[in-house]
Amino acid sequence: MNDSDATGPDGGVAPDQGRKRVHEHLLERVKSGPLSRMGAGFITGVADDDPSGIATYSQAGAQFGLNMLWTMPVCLPMLAAIQSMCARIGRVTGKGLAANIRDAFPAPVLVVVVVLLLIANTLNIASDLAAMGEVGELVTGVNHHAMTIGFVLLTLALQLFVPYHRYVNLLKWLTFSVLAYAVVLFTIHVPWREVAVRTVLPRFKLDAQAASVIVGVFGTSISPYLFFWQASEEVEDFQNHAGARPLIDDAASAPAELSRISWDTWGGMFYAHLTAFFIILACGLTLNVAGITDIRTAAEAASALRPVAGPFASYVFALGIIGVGLLGVPVLAGSAAYCVAEAMGWKWGLERTTTEARGFYAVIAVSVLLGMLIQYSPVNPMKALFWSAVINGVVAVPLMVVILILAARRSVMGEFTAPRVILGIGWIATAFMGAAALWMMVGR
Repeated sequence: MNDSDATGPDGGVAPDQGRKRVHEHLLERVKSGPLSRMGAGFITGVADDDPSGIATYSQAGAQFGLNMLWTMPVCLPMLAAIQSMCARIGRVTGKGLAANIRDAFPAPVLVVVVVLLLIANTLNIASDLAAMGEVGELVTGVNHHAMTIGFVLLTLALQLFVPYHRYVNLLKWLTFSVLAYAVVLFTIHVPWREVAVRTVLPRFKLDAQAASVIVGVFGTSISPYLFFWQASEEVEDFQNHAGARPLIDDAASAPAELSRISWDTWGGMFYAHLTAFFIILACGLTLNVAGITDIRTAAEAASALRPVAGPFASYVFALGIIGVGLLGVPVLAGSAAYCVAEAMGWKWGLERTTTEARGFYAVIAVSVLLGMLIQYSPVNPMKALFWSAVINGVVAVPLMVVILILAARRSVMGEFTAPRVILGIGWIATAFMGAAALWMMVGR
């Protein structure tokens, strides 16, 4: 076929030929190698290891040594199943999670979800910025408030003024910052045989302290902001490719795209949970052994490592916190903006300019600035972290039920409903998180 054969009546690319090129492009993405297949799921996974998450994992290791390592292999399939359904919903329908909830459920359901997500994300941003500022002071000696303001201005500038196709590449590079926690393990002796045994056969008493840490670990790992971010990022990603359409209207692209989503999501969640495993392990082998069992912030974990594992380990741990914070804060703010904009029917997307999507970018700016202002308010960042975890725990369970219903509903997904195995794991995860949320509310 020559070039003239591929053009339509208006001189553009003929529809069939255009779809063929899109399908070839999508297939090439799958065949070109593991790194090229990493996208929204990879970024989402690493954003799960934000500074507040690092604080939780550090506390688990410091307080219980190696006996909380088991939480990571248990949590991995639960989060991966939920996130893969979110990604599938976005790619199949061409709409984000909030837009699908708006179309499929009564308005009060969406209102409650949006309000709780905004509150939880803002408090989470506040705790993350506090940790980044403290760690920045630890590394540079510059006042932590000044460091926090610097990080706020940097993240806002990147989100407001850098187009999505460039910004997403920066986020992918930031995912490598979590390798800092693997580097820490090279500075200490690791009894790998004991690590393997304790991962499978932990030793701890299931009392209020242990249950609180377990709830914290699962609560910080399975968070609603991740659901909204990955679904909308899938939409943003395919809209950035000319000719690509939602899979419900383009069944020929489905095998390649669903394969990519599966690889991307499970790979990203594995990477994130392996990192969290390393954090628990590093703190268990250093802080717990040294009798340091109370870690309240990620910055405290970095500081406590200095006399135990040396200044190099402390600085590497600190730089990792800054790296994941620069990724985690934009994801938190972005997920809130996606949710609000889709619920309100506004134009949205990081590929749009600030003038094209004023409401979307306003939510991002307000979320980050409010998070910064909390640093100067009577609200303690650790209390902010606790309440964000409570709200996340409360909203996660009904939201997971909504996701499972959407992913299994043929009227929404057409022939691309989620596989039964994934749905089964999702329901198990929902039951587990329901029990955790109940404990968080009445067991403390």
